[in-house]
Amino acid sequence: MPNPWLLLLIAGLLEVGWAIGLKYTQGFTKPLPSVLTIITMIASFYFLAQALKTIPVGTGYAVWTGIGAVGTAILGIVLFAESSALPRLACIGLIVAGIIGLKLTSPT
Repeated sequence: MPNPWLLLLIAGLLEVGWAIGLKYTQGFTKPLPSVLTIITMIASFYFLAQALKTIPVGTGYAVWTGIGAVGTAILGIVLFAESSALPRLACIGLIVAGIIGLKLTSPT
């Protein structure tokens, strides 16, 4: 079986993709972005499910959502000119610290 942490990373990156994709679907009114977003959602859940065969569910889910939250926030800043205020960046940093902490304390 491939490294479950690599599978979880892929799942998290795909989560970023579908979260950003939601913006482009305009409420699922645009067919192509909608289909691509749904495919990305399914792929993200698939890789998450594969990773959770080995990684504890609480850890895996928290890391998956953390990767999604950090990646989506960063792309929101880059793509959509969302706030890059220092307190916001500090909070993103705290999420990253939590992801690292969960990985370091995981038994797998």
